[in-house]
Amino acid sequence: MEPKIDAKAHTVPESGDPQSLFSLKASGMSESKHIPHSKDLDQAYWYVQEASSGCDAIPASESTLKSLRRNIDWRIVPIMFCCYTMQFVDKVLLNYAAVMGLNKDLNLKGNDFSNAATAFFIAYLIAEIPNAIVLQKVPVAKWLGANVVLWGVATACTAAAHDYHSLLAVRIFLGIFEAAIAPSLMLISSQWYTKSEQAPRFSVWYAGLGLGQIIGGVVSFAFQQIKHHPFLSGWRIMFVVLGCVTVTIGFVTIWLLPDTPMRARFLSEAEKVALLRHVAANQTGIANTRFKYSQILAVLLDVQLWLMTLLTILISISSGVVTTYSATLIRNFGFSPPNAALLNMPSGIVSILGTLIVGYGVRLTSHRWAWLVACCVPGILGGGLMSFASNHNRAAQLAGVYLVNAITATLIIIYQWTAANVAGQTKRVIAVALVSGSFSVGNIIGPQTFQAKDAPQYIPAKITVLATQAAGALVAGVLFLYYVWANKRKNAVKPGIESVGSDGLSEQHLWENQTDKKNKTFRYVY
Repeated sequence: MEPKIDAKAHTVPESGDPQSLFSLKASGMSESKHIPHSKDLDQAYWYVQEASSGCDAIPASESTLKSLRRNIDWRIVPIMFCCYTMQFVDKVLLNYAAVMGLNKDLNLKGNDFSNAATAFFIAYLIAEIPNAIVLQKVPVAKWLGANVVLWGVATACTAAAHDYHSLLAVRIFLGIFEAAIAPSLMLISSQWYTKSEQAPRFSVWYAGLGLGQIIGGVVSFAFQQIKHHPFLSGWRIMFVVLGCVTVTIGFVTIWLLPDTPMRARFLSEAEKVALLRHVAANQTGIANTRFKYSQILAVLLDVQLWLMTLLTILISISSGVVTTYSATLIRNFGFSPPNAALLNMPSGIVSILGTLIVGYGVRLTSHRWAWLVACCVPGILGGGLMSFASNHNRAAQLAGVYLVNAITATLIIIYQWTAANVAGQTKRVIAVALVSGSFSVGNIIGPQTFQAKDAPQYIPAKITVLATQAAGALVAGVLFLYYVWANKRKNAVKPGIESVGSDGLSEQHLWENQTDKKNKTFRYVY
């Protein structure tokens, strides 16, 4: 929910009234030009001050904002969508390769396959630590594009794996490079849109996960038709082809995706100024390369981030099951490997529909916590069907697999929630890396619930899906209560007069590099 706070409460509306986002006084701007260049002020603030005097003002109309948003949507969202699609495809190829003969060709035994899947996420988790530092120091889009290229190379190199240890090596490198994707996309998305506008855009690029599931099924089925190739088996050719596609998308990202709105070649100076003033209401900033060590402590002492971390881990345990074992589960229902690949495709449709419905639902009604709980319900039902449906009732078990995929939409809520509710640039980059790392923890636990001794039914793993989804819904409710309490505390404290005038916030205050805790005018959304 977006708290309704007006100028009298010493803050600005979160997004709804476009007029208010352009109503900063010219006198306030001219006064701020006399302020010395402070490293605590966001780069966007100084850009606005220098550019606004040399360009024509854009009318503060909803039609202007719609046109600006539409232009931005078509320029950046498709690129992010392609990156996330290939991230999921490259990660989930191991799932499909398992039913294409990878285990036999590499002579995997016991829990080797589960360990290879887990190694990816351990590397992913460890790599989030340097990512948190690098993302504040380097251009975000360039860092993203470079990592897309590198994980594409790692994907293609999987074709060269000849035993368990070589497979482990390529999965570790894949995890290191893919670790950049979630925090990078969270930061990029939050630069261009207000908090409520972010939700549907997050959902569009995150829908690439569902498309990745569908593409994976089609590609796996197609490459399984390659019989007795003299040099490469079908799964090896699959890794090479999709790795090359990923590398191409990585170079496109480096070339076309702007690092910040200030560097967008497709926007005029007037449009950039208008956009920056519009998103200033977020009070979360665009870019600030000053690393503030005090904000590291702020992360450690922030209850919301630990609740968000726990929530992500719980949700991601089921995600790990879907990512790594869905095709194997379907095959164990009694379907042939090619049919198992095709029957996994509806999972992608469920993921796409759930993600888009949730994204646009948050945009229209807010209530992120309620949408998250609503997504957990199908996950609970799916886990129940997989666990307790008769072994002979393949339809019920398939329905369970498909329903569990509804939980993928919960992660996009968590990503957007984190981007909206954490301020202070150093704290933000650490927070998005922390949440992304928590996703890894869940995915490390998920595949490990599939033990060789439990095959072919894997009942303990299925029950784990049910239990973690129920726990995730509970934590979402606790997080909602925390934000209500935190906002009430802020409303009870009057902000300092140095940052608030009779007409609301000064433009400088909107771009100060303060954490959400220290900024007295910041309000959490829930």
